[in-house]
Amino acid sequence: MHTGRWSIAVVMLATTACATKGHVRDAVAEARTQMAAEVEAERQARAAADSELRSDMQAQMAALRQDLASLRSDFDTRITAMEDGIRFIVPVHFAFDDASVRPEDQQVLERFAQVVEAHYPASAITVEGFADPAGSQAYNLRLSQRRADAVRSQLLSLGVDGARVRTVGYGKDRLVVDGAWGEQPGAELNRRVVFVIESAELPPGFVATTAPEILP
Repeated sequence: MHTGRWSIAVVMLATTACATKGHVRDAVAEARTQMAAEVEAERQARAAADSELRSDMQAQMAALRQDLASLRSDFDTRITAMEDGIRFIVPVHFAFDDASVRPEDQQVLERFAQVVEAHYPASAITVEGFADPAGSQAYNLRLSQRRADAVRSQLLSLGVDGARVRTVGYGKDRLVVDGAWGEQPGAELNRRVVFVIESAELPPGFVATTAPEILP
């Protein structure tokens, strides 16, 4: 009699154990399925985000390429790649012995400021000022510094953060037309500013100017 009860108990325990194992297997399988679905959903979300990021970057690069090409074609700006940035040789010139920004140069400064704010919002900008060879080196250094400072003031009035913009005057160094001063042909090209955007890159496919700044 006792043997029968033990047999029934063993059978019930075995049945319960089998049921428990089956439940565990089902739970594990369900958990694996759910985990696989979550991993796949995360993969798809990451792929979509990467695709959107690539599209955004491509759109930004296309816009930058277009804006730089517009600067070059509309204003005869020469854009040169450097090791640590980009040099913009813009048609901003000055009258003899004068540091005032001319009204006719406002438009190119506005466009340059727009490009800087849209595409290089975190980059430092250096405004380099130059003079023709008339006068002493000391005087021309001061004059070229005033010219760079005047252009910096214009950029700030156009919304560029002043903390990002520094100026330097080079006097009569790096003449574009050697010896030209006053009203001589080419002298205006010596009285100029040059912009350098530091740690900036050109967009892929954009060909920078390779010609030297010094004219033949």
